[in-house]
Amino acid sequence: MKAISIKNLRKNYAKNIAVNGIDLDIKEGEFFGLLGPNGAGKTTTINILTGLTNKTSGKVTLFGKDVVEDYKEARALIGLVPQEFNFSIFPMVYNVLDFNGGYFGIPKKERHLRILELLKELDLTDKKNAVMRTLSGGMKRKVMIARALMHKPKILILDEPTAGLDVETRKSLWKYFQRLNKQGTTILLTTHYIEEAEELCGRIAIIHKSNIIKVENKEDLLKSFNNQKLEEIFLQLTKE
Repeated sequence: MKAISIKNLRKNYAKNIAVNGIDLDIKEGEFFGLLGPNGAGKTTTINILTGLTNKTSGKVTLFGKDVVEDYKEARALIGLVPQEFNFSIFPMVYNVLDFNGGYFGIPKKERHLRILELLKELDLTDKKNAVMRTLSGGMKRKVMIARALMHKPKILILDEPTAGLDVETRKSLWKYFQRLNKQGTTILLTTHYIEEAEELCGRIAIIHKSNIIKVENKEDLLKSFNNQKLEEIFLQLTKE
């Protein structure tokens, strides 16, 4: 089954074309990479998937639910870890997660158990009552991941999830994402770390100048370019 289906998606900002009629299908259970230079249209596409931006035209569905016509059902299917920190720095970690669980209608007792579970999985148990502003960048990033997973979404979108993190934290999160994927979560990843996509993703789409210029299985893509590194292939495909 298609977890994400995008048909002829367009987004214009006045005369600027951010997304230019892209088509993309992501199957249930995939770990899919969406790669592209800054300004290529990655974040705009993600914002349309999650209801943060209105599309100009085209059709987008999540497990068959239209992101506009079936907004509530579609939104419940998806968890988003955005590029930028987008929470208040004053609440405690527990309250950030509790609020998000409440937003999705999770009963209080169930929210509490889910919070404890996620804090343990992300090695944040001792930070349960810490104020957000006191956390390191890596810990804040982990809280954002926990927040996105509170309602057990079928689709997890990771928009530059390890940007600015040290190598050890980044690799520990890679293992966590791989475990989530093996448990059945469909994951869409955008990243500036090309080795991250090479390590994690089964299929990769490359978006450049608002268009998808390549969609291929990672192994086939590497073979077709004589087993060059993915970063070298990316640079070749996105030359001006």
